[in-house]
Amino acid sequence: MDQALSIDQQGLVAEAEFIASPNFDARPAGSEICLIVIHNISLPPGKYGGPGISELFTNRLNPHAHPYYAEIHQLRVSSHFVIRRDGALQQFVPCEARAWHAGVSSWQGRERCNDFSIGIELEGSDFEPFATAQYTVLQALLKLLVSHYPIRDIVGHSDIAPGRKTDPGPHFNWKMLAGLKLDMAKNG
Repeated sequence: MDQALSIDQQGLVAEAEFIASPNFDARPAGSEICLIVIHNISLPPGKYGGPGISELFTNRLNPHAHPYYAEIHQLRVSSHFVIRRDGALQQFVPCEARAWHAGVSSWQGRERCNDFSIGIELEGSDFEPFATAQYTVLQALLKLLVSHYPIRDIVGHSDIAPGRKTDPGPHFNWKMLAGLKLDMAKNG
């Protein structure tokens, strides 16, 4: 993604494909958006490019389309963003609303990370590297979010739900965030 991204007052990124998820609610009054949580997802597991992620986040996952879907089709989950393998950016929930991505979670003594975080899903798994196009878009998105919200930390799902979650997994390149963390320190 060569151009800079832009965001409106509701937290919608103009350059993202918006697919409205019903799985969100209002953040608690006075909640400051100060955390970004990075996840990975593939549906079916290990397969990329299909409609499974969008169907899950919009409650349209067909339990008969894949054996794994029979286990998860009743989940009511969402994330603010998904970055596909080819770098396509999708948004399911405006940033100002609370997406349901973190589940039971805690960061620095604060429970319920959904209340104060933005969730970003990378299409991928714990078992292989992410695509260069995904990192390019992720960097642009993080730069936008850090400039727009008082973000203090960028963590993995495994950091806020240790023992329960492993994503974004061992292949995620945390070093690509190094410059961004310096910018956060300057601005925070």
